Amino acid sequence: MKDKRGLYYYPFPQNQKIRMYILMSKGEICFRLWNNDDIKLWEEHGWVPYSAIKQAITIYDGSKFNPDEAYDIEIAKSLIAENEAFRK
Repeated sequence: MKDKRGLYYYPFPQNQKIRMYILMSKGEICFRLWNNDDIKLWEEHGWVPYSAIKQAITIYDGSKFNPDEAYDIEIAKSLIAENEAFRK
């Protein structure tokens, strides 16, 4: 999906107030979380490269927020590929 902020998907499909935005920067996919219930989240947290997310996944402790589920690289790749095809 796409809106004024860019390409996004719902990392938690049951909660469509949360969106994960994606973009390609310097050859790497980057992610940025947006939450309708926490508008400051967008302002306080910038774009995070997937390489940094992969490092964070190694220290995931099993708590409520699983970065491996929220930051879905396969969905991101698909959205970027679809968007590129759409522009041609």
